[in-house]
Amino acid sequence: MRALILLACVAAASPAAGQSRPRARDLGIPQAGIPGPLNAITDVAGVEVGLTTLIRGAGKLVPGQGPVRTGVTAILPRGRNDDRSVFAAWFTLNGNGEMTGTTWVEESGILGGPVMITNTHSVGAVHAATVEYAVGKSQAFTWSLPVVAETWDGPLNDINGFHVTREHAGAALAGARSGPVPEGNVGGGTGMICHGFKGGTGTSSRRITVSGRPYTLGVLVQCNYGGRARFSVAGAPVGEEIRDLLPCYMPLPDGSIAGRPACPASPAGDADASPDADLGSIIVVLATDAPLLPHQLKRIARRASLGIGRMGGIGGNSSGDIFLAFSTANPNAAADTGLVALAAIPNEAINPLFEAAIDATSEAILNAMLAAETMTGANGYRVQALPHDRLLAALRKYGRIR
Repeated sequence: MRALILLACVAAASPAAGQSRPRARDLGIPQAGIPGPLNAITDVAGVEVGLTTLIRGAGKLVPGQGPVRTGVTAILPRGRNDDRSVFAAWFTLNGNGEMTGTTWVEESGILGGPVMITNTHSVGAVHAATVEYAVGKSQAFTWSLPVVAETWDGPLNDINGFHVTREHAGAALAGARSGPVPEGNVGGGTGMICHGFKGGTGTSSRRITVSGRPYTLGVLVQCNYGGRARFSVAGAPVGEEIRDLLPCYMPLPDGSIAGRPACPASPAGDADASPDADLGSIIVVLATDAPLLPHQLKRIARRASLGIGRMGGIGGNSSGDIFLAFSTANPNAAADTGLVALAAIPNEAINPLFEAAIDATSEAILNAMLAAETMTGANGYRVQALPHDRLLAALRKYGRIR
């Protein structure tokens, strides 16, 4: 098979740019809250997203050669032309995962660069590339503690082949743009699995009013978590309705099967298929233009847990559920001289932001799954896309849509 390497950057053409599959609202699936015009994290003014997607090879896994199903996602809080830091905070629901740089975020309340997301074994390369990016921005630059997060794409990807390079991370940073954000099998989410279906990159946003002033909160997720049985959409037990289509192994060119269960998928309950195991991880990045202080952003980050729980996640023992929230307000957040004047929403008025965080997180997860397409990767391992027709049938059965 001819090798294919795809480098995908955010396009600013239309909401459908970079994907052809409909999103949750396009399908009429009820979602709480009012989204921004793009229904994406880039609805928060200044936020830019870049993606590098690597897809190469097929068949038997040969470490160092492939198949490759992975990538890098870059989120720039104020865009490439504004290097000012932002207030930020992080939270972990379950800690079997990595997000570098969070010790300083916790200590200082400051995020001083981009947020990067990739696969588990590529954190080092992306970390180095992010330092290199910062050095290139200023010759006076002296130190950096980049924020690099990960989830594990081992079943589909040659994760021990170290295919993500500094150049790939640099391409994601260089390609970061405002505008529509591609979803599904793109960026760091390329090889991810969610609730036993193909997962990946997803995004959503909410427009809210606090004390008479309009604000936006946006979310981007890299979803790679969750068992099938608890998977829920708009309150309907979709995981109970779609018990088949579990990950399985396709025959290799020589006719052999590299693993069990062989496709078509075994019935729900097969021990090898592990349909009910809450495996994998999820990274959630929340951005807002509402003026919030670090301790308030910590509260916002925690609410991502409720959005995941709504979809059926439990923060299982082997799952890395790590969230980071930042605010683009307070441009002098990192001023190092004088007395700094800051603005903040009072705690008594923060509930609309809690709701926005919960609602945008759950919709971003669903958008990731709806955009993702069936993928076959290493050793013929196949992960099915969430079938839109059967999802809608389940929602009709439980009265969630007409």
